[in-house]
Amino acid sequence: DRELVLEAVRQNGHALSFAADPLKADRELVLEAVRKDGHALSYAADPLKADRELVLEAVRQNGHALSFAADPLKADREVVLEAVRQNGHALSFAAD
Repeated sequence: DRELVLEAVRQNGHALSFAADPLKADRELVLEAVRKDGHALSYAADPLKADRELVLEAVRQNGHALSFAADPLKADREVVLEAVRQNGHALSFAAD
């Protein structure tokens, strides 16, 4: 049930890990999850890991979320900068 999962990820982004695969591809739901816990990006469907706005939200919450972003975003200067601002160690996940 989408509404139930939406409420759950608003409380705890990690709840996305228990969602059915179609819900892991729901942009609004994943955005709510990564706002609460950037690490929730790891559970998102692959196309959402390439969504720049969504990845920016994730790395602002948890710089290590950069490790789950699509490769082109690991080379995006703004995305990497936001990740490093949140956690300096995130630089290790940036593209060379």
